[in-house]
Amino acid sequence: MKSEKTMLFNLQDVTKNETKNLLKEVCSSLKERGYNPIDQMVGYLISGDPGYISNYQNARSKMQQLDRAIMVEVLLSEFMQ
Repeated sequence: MKSEKTMLFNLQDVTKNETKNLLKEVCSSLKERGYNPIDQMVGYLISGDPGYISNYQNARSKMQQLDRAIMVEVLLSEFMQ
């Protein structure tokens, strides 16, 4: 049975979910390599220097794919909930 309701697609929600998932992957990769992921990510967010993020499991390239402003928005949104 088909629904008569129009489905809504929100690109912003998709972007935030993708950002959240990539941040979790990077966090996991940093932990595996023995780094404190919070310290490393804060260093990257403040400076923009990708050297704070390990290349292990392509973590650095994953971080560079993301918009830093959206990362901050996602992190704050999660914290405020």
